[in-house]
Amino acid sequence: MFSQYFGHYLLNHELITREQLADVLEYQKSVHVKFGVIAVDEDFMTPSQVEEVHEKQKQVDKRFGEIAIELGYLSDDQVEVLISKQKQKHLFLAQALVDRGYMTIEQFSQALNQYKKENSLSDDQFEELKSGSIEALVENLLVDDHKSIYGKYVTLFAKNVIRFIDDQVHLEVSNAEVVQQDKWLVHQEILGESPLFTAITANEEVFLHIASKHAEEELTEVDELAKASVSEFLNLTNGIYLVNMSNWGVELNMKPQAISENAKVSGELTCIKVHTSFGSFQLLLSNQPNNISIVSSGSELLV
Repeated sequence: MFSQYFGHYLLNHELITREQLADVLEYQKSVHVKFGVIAVDEDFMTPSQVEEVHEKQKQVDKRFGEIAIELGYLSDDQVEVLISKQKQKHLFLAQALVDRGYMTIEQFSQALNQYKKENSLSDDQFEELKSGSIEALVENLLVDDHKSIYGKYVTLFAKNVIRFIDDQVHLEVSNAEVVQQDKWLVHQEILGESPLFTAITANEEVFLHIASKHAEEELTEVDELAKASVSEFLNLTNGIYLVNMSNWGVELNMKPQAISENAKVSGELTCIKVHTSFGSFQLLLSNQPNNISIVSSGSELLV
């Protein structure tokens, strides 16, 4: 998940193009992370030292670690660390960018450090983010007053999108008083001492993608099965959330999920845009469900 976050950071700072980002996110699935990328990331070596080792490899049949030790750039212990770090998620993005020629190792390293600085991340927080910790990513995503209200739910929702819908996910947060839904709105209210309005809104194409992924079959029209599939995904997430909250000592219930077409949702809402490999949709949340208004051309209750 960090690849998507940092990839969009590079895109927003015009360090790569949208086409390049899409390319590397797909290409990184087959990437083998090389020692040089990890050595720079760990501050064991400089980019120029890495390039020197690569040049040596063109002359002798030796591994990167062997040459780096001979040149005095790495110790045996540091090579062992690099071996253990070779599967860290953020490095796959780095290697993909380098392999595709979109960035150098040095440019990637500089951008990574700038990202850490701009987000005021401690070393521990940064390591959690780079390791792909969804909890850390969500904590960094939400503002202070929203972390305690929505943090646990958004973390669970992100995990379920990755588990059941798509593993290329990037979240963006905004506040809105009125949301004009693209086409379809699935919503469900959680009741109790910590009430919550939850909803998914999507255009027809993305709605069908979500439905197809969750139903595990290709759906080509928004029929009852498609509606039930997306609604069940929201209901599944909310059901797990209720179990988690119960384990933390908070008992909650929920109303049946409902679906609306061409709806306008208003109230104090937190809107989370969920970017996936097949398009974007929104997760809508409010801890004041009684103040949420839904005006639609048509709606139905799904049980």
